[in-house]
Amino acid sequence: MTYESGTDQYDLWVKRLHVKMASPSLKDNTGDADRLIRTLKRELEVENIRIPYSLLANLPHKLRELQYDCSVAVYEDANIWNIIDIFPPDGYQQSYGIALDLGSSTLVMRLVNLDKGEVIRELSFRNPQITVGTDILSRIYYATQTGGLEELHSMLLDKINDKIHELCTQLEITPHEILALCVAGNTTMTHFFLGLDPYWICREPYIPVVNSPELILCKDLGVHINEMAPVFALPNVGSYFGGDLIAGILVSGMNHEKEICLLVDVGTNAEVVLGNKDWLMGCAGAAGPALEGGVASMGMMAGPGVIDKVWIDPETGKINYHTIDDLPPVGICGSGLIDLVAHLYLSGMIDLRGKFVPDKCGSRLVEIDGIGHFVVVSAEESATNQPLTLSQPDIDSLIRSKAAMYTILTTITKTVELSLRDISKFFIAGTFGSYIDPRSAIVIGMIPDLPLDTYIPLGNTSVKGATLALISREAREECMGIRDKITYLELNVNQEFMNLFSAAKFIPHTDKTLFPSVKVNESQAIGGA
Repeated sequence: MTYESGTDQYDLWVKRLHVKMASPSLKDNTGDADRLIRTLKRELEVENIRIPYSLLANLPHKLRELQYDCSVAVYEDANIWNIIDIFPPDGYQQSYGIALDLGSSTLVMRLVNLDKGEVIRELSFRNPQITVGTDILSRIYYATQTGGLEELHSMLLDKINDKIHELCTQLEITPHEILALCVAGNTTMTHFFLGLDPYWICREPYIPVVNSPELILCKDLGVHINEMAPVFALPNVGSYFGGDLIAGILVSGMNHEKEICLLVDVGTNAEVVLGNKDWLMGCAGAAGPALEGGVASMGMMAGPGVIDKVWIDPETGKINYHTIDDLPPVGICGSGLIDLVAHLYLSGMIDLRGKFVPDKCGSRLVEIDGIGHFVVVSAEESATNQPLTLSQPDIDSLIRSKAAMYTILTTITKTVELSLRDISKFFIAGTFGSYIDPRSAIVIGMIPDLPLDTYIPLGNTSVKGATLALISREAREECMGIRDKITYLELNVNQEFMNLFSAAKFIPHTDKTLFPSVKVNESQAIGGA
């Protein structure tokens, strides 16, 4: 299933429509609310219309002020159309909504024209909760402290509201004109957003407060858009399988495919879905931080000046790299780190255990505080005026993360008695997926050795899925259908996982027959960008 821009391509569940009613008279003394409901039933061709109590008090004044000629914003919930607000009749086609990716590190916000299905503006910003803890478990622990949950909720809402105000100021609109909000995030981030206690998410048997929150009004959450605007949070399936992954499935369309597909979203955790139109199985595990570049000493999230691609000249051993926006290097992100380790292996500078080979590394291998470091960028080339180096512990951390990733993929396929070679499409979501070179990831044994055209980058599926659910009733309903179809595999209690993990802690693997292309290419460097 695909959803395209244009009102003829999807069925809106949030609308603003022009409504003109006959004014009351002695011959027509229908109540104002009844008059409006009667007209909306005709315009929308529906039976069930609801006016919230909070709008009734001012309804007579507003309708008379507008001479019973107005635009009415409505939303659908469980086959009942609810009135959000009443506006002057002009500009009724300029209705807005917000799609929000609730990332644990970065939030991405889109302002969307609901009538046209167009993204008007997108911005991203750091999650303010990082000051409390860079990882989810630290934040869950903080939430157990007195006032901790309230503080985490307020930090998030305050930042979101600041950015909404920023968007409205830039585009010269009022928050009152924003009629809906759709959010997608992992289970814990959704709990923080809703102000719900995540305490039991990380404790056996790993139970969230709620998997499928009902629509909530903005006034009840403290989001500064129209106070009667609905908030739709994409549902989660398990403690580590959240609405962001539901969004990924929606965007990939794998739930409509006949062949077996696999979706991986690498963020704070590595989240994986396997299946097709008939069945879906999902799981998640802690493989994300090192793959994001968050563990390496020079690791950074993707951004200006960050190295995202690396290749080594097989003849000269020269390190070549590309930085985002072609700026002097300040650090390296996950895709660059994977490239770097892959090329170090192919050039013989590290062995199959990921250990430095001094004779091959030459003068680039230096010792800092008793630890081996490989100089990737000299101080003269670096934007920081300090050399950018990769340490032995950095490589060890990456190998553990890549082993966890491959083990997650192996575990989920073995559970349904499939092989990784049975996968016809391998979707990679997230910023990580936008930059990663599958060739390098295959070399280090992070992903299976499949034909390169099997791998399909999707970008930020969390915000894309939230956008689809915002503008399409069918997409919103499909999210719920996806949730109901998924079987969740809890890796925290999977005994085979550790056995498979140990075998994957080599480059590319202890069983090299699993990576035939790497065996062929071990003496050759991967081509440069």
